[in-house]
Amino acid sequence: MATKLDKQLKREIDVEGKAYMLTLSPEGLKVTEKGKRKGHEVSWKDIVNGNGALSGSLGASLEEHEEQEQEA
Repeated sequence: MATKLDKQLKREIDVEGKAYMLTLSPEGLKVTEKGKRKGHEVSWKDIVNGNGALSGSLGASLEEHEEQEQEA
Protein backbone atom coordinates (compact mmCIF):
# COMPACT_ATOMS: atom_id res chain seq x y z
CA MET A 1 0.00 0.00 0.00
CA ALA A 2 1.33 3.45 -0.93
CA THR A 3 1.66 6.33 1.51
CA LYS A 4 -0.52 9.35 0.75
CA LEU A 5 1.39 12.52 -0.13
CA ASP A 6 -0.10 15.04 2.29
CA LYS A 7 2.89 17.32 2.91
CA GLN A 8 6.06 18.39 1.12
CA LEU A 9 8.81 15.86 0.54
CA LYS A 10 12.22 17.33 -0.36
CA ARG A 11 15.17 15.49 -1.86
CA GLU A 12 18.50 16.70 -3.20
CA ILE A 13 19.49 15.53 -6.67
CA ASP A 14 22.64 16.03 -8.74
CA VAL A 15 22.25 16.94 -12.43
CA GLU A 16 25.45 17.32 -14.43
CA GLY A 17 27.43 18.22 -11.31
CA LYS A 18 24.93 20.81 -10.02
CA ALA A 19 22.87 20.33 -6.87
CA TYR A 20 19.09 20.78 -7.10
CA MET A 21 16.22 20.40 -4.66
CA LEU A 22 13.24 18.36 -5.80
CA THR A 23 10.08 19.12 -3.86
CA LEU A 24 7.07 16.83 -4.17
CA SER A 25 3.86 18.24 -2.73
CA PRO A 26 0.13 17.56 -3.01
CA GLU A 27 -0.02 20.38 -5.60
CA GLY A 28 2.79 19.14 -7.89
CA LEU A 29 6.55 19.09 -8.15
CA LYS A 30 9.22 21.77 -8.18
CA VAL A 31 12.90 21.64 -9.11
CA THR A 32 15.07 24.44 -7.76
CA GLU A 33 18.80 25.01 -7.92
CA LYS A 34 20.13 24.47 -4.41
CA GLY A 35 20.36 27.75 -2.54
CA LYS A 36 17.80 29.47 -4.78
CA ARG A 37 14.08 30.07 -4.19
CA LYS A 38 12.66 30.13 -7.70
CA GLY A 39 12.55 27.03 -9.85
CA HIS A 40 10.55 25.03 -12.33
CA GLU A 41 7.07 23.98 -11.18
CA VAL A 42 4.61 21.56 -12.75
CA SER A 43 1.20 20.72 -11.27
CA TRP A 44 -0.05 17.14 -11.04
CA LYS A 45 -3.03 18.22 -13.14
CA ASP A 46 -0.71 19.20 -15.99
CA ILE A 47 1.15 15.92 -15.73
CA VAL A 48 -1.93 13.67 -15.77
CA ASN A 49 -3.65 15.68 -18.54
CA GLY A 50 -0.93 14.79 -21.03
CA ASN A 51 2.20 15.96 -22.71
CA GLY A 52 0.67 19.06 -24.33
CA ALA A 53 -0.07 20.74 -21.03
CA LEU A 54 3.15 19.45 -19.49
CA SER A 55 5.24 20.75 -22.39
CA GLY A 56 3.55 24.15 -22.14
CA SER A 57 4.18 24.42 -18.42
CA LEU A 58 7.81 23.36 -18.72
CA GLY A 59 8.41 25.65 -21.68
CA ALA A 60 6.98 28.67 -19.88
CA SER A 61 8.94 27.83 -16.75
CA LEU A 62 12.20 27.45 -18.70
CA GLU A 63 11.69 30.75 -20.52
CA GLU A 64 11.12 32.53 -17.21
CA HIS A 65 14.26 30.95 -15.75
CA GLU A 66 16.39 31.96 -18.75
CA GLU A 67 15.13 35.55 -18.51
CA GLN A 68 16.04 35.68 -14.84
CA GLU A 69 19.55 34.39 -15.55
CA GLN A 70 20.07 37.02 -18.25
CA GLU A 71 19.04 39.79 -15.85
CA ALA A 72 21.51 38.62 -13.19
